[in-house]
Amino acid sequence: PEMPMTATDLSPGTVSDWSRDFDILDEGYVTDPAWVWNLLRDACPVAHTDRRGSTWLPVSFEDLQAIAHDTDRFSSRDIAVITPYRDQDPTRVISLIAPPITSDPPEHTSARRLLLPRFGPSTIDEMTPITRDAANRLIDGFLDAGAADAALDYAQHIPVRVIATMLGLPPEDEATFTDWAVRLLQQGFQNIESATGAISELITYFIDKIAEREALAADRRPDDLLTFVVEAELDGEPLSGRHRVGICFLLLIAGIDTTWSAISSSLWHLATHPEDQARLRAEPDLMTTAVEEFLRFYSPVTMARYVTEDTEFNGCPMHAGDKILMAFPAGNRDPALFDAPDEFRIDRDRNRHVAFGTGIHRCLGSNLARMELRVALEEFLGRVPTFALADPGAVTWSGGQVRGPRQVPVTWGQ
Repeated sequence: PEMPMTATDLSPGTVSDWSRDFDILDEGYVTDPAWVWNLLRDACPVAHTDRRGSTWLPVSFEDLQAIAHDTDRFSSRDIAVITPYRDQDPTRVISLIAPPITSDPPEHTSARRLLLPRFGPSTIDEMTPITRDAANRLIDGFLDAGAADAALDYAQHIPVRVIATMLGLPPEDEATFTDWAVRLLQQGFQNIESATGAISELITYFIDKIAEREALAADRRPDDLLTFVVEAELDGEPLSGRHRVGICFLLLIAGIDTTWSAISSSLWHLATHPEDQARLRAEPDLMTTAVEEFLRFYSPVTMARYVTEDTEFNGCPMHAGDKILMAFPAGNRDPALFDAPDEFRIDRDRNRHVAFGTGIHRCLGSNLARMELRVALEEFLGRVPTFALADPGAVTWSGGQVRGPRQVPVTWGQ
């Protein structure tokens, strides 16, 4: 859409004033939010809304950095961009513990340190051929057809298979894991009951899996994340049941929709920008740089912070209980940090993006996600001939906590 001239111009959806009544579920924002961020940088760098509870939206890189590093005033106790029932019936709000992402210092430090070794270089090396095999098996299923949905037939399957393997979960449960991610992160804002049901199902599932693993003799347990959670200790004590389930919840859900969205966005871009696709095929050494630009330009994740006390930030009077949306994708389009930020440059060499967040909560699995995105693109480009979008009208985007295209029909060899 064309960029409105003022903050009170009508958007393509239902918002009449983006600085005072923004809506991250507005169709125009979900489809292409960059014009809103540009608008707000000039009109009101920290916007506000009372939709779904008092919520703030900073769009500058500097403000996002400052908030992320101020864990005293801006807590991670509630990271959902929209918390069900927050503005209706606070007694019904589900408080999920998913350390370290929902933890504040000092608890956060030990919870994160516990998991860090499981996402180090050796894990990435181990999972790379597994990811490559998963990608090729998927391509085997549609290559001869000359057409596929790059999101539904390819991108959505890779991360769920990778994280399920790491956790040690049955591969036949893949559809269930995907269903939970969709109900929580894609449909949850419109169907709260379904989302809360998914949370309950997921918690019950992991309670059962943890119990099954605990029942095995220590020398019979496989070396996976589920065993790690069962055997891990903090300060010489086993993890609590809530901590164990919270870790499993976090690793499964955070590992699916985010990377699915990154892969889908990248393939959508290549399908709609033939010059970039041709160059990446001709110059495969550009892949590492291209991956970082895909992450910057199509950053999928927006997190939230909880205001702990009445305070002022950048001239804005915030109150205890308010939400702040950490729009890292907006920070990645800030002209104060990036040259021509709304221009996708496949060879951009200065790229200090915050697609994985910043501060103490920077994504624990960032290198795993990078590997999955790189391998998914390498295998698709390596085996699928030059492809193009089959039907632009069929492409749909999901927004909110995680933004990405959900249908990307492509054809090749036609």
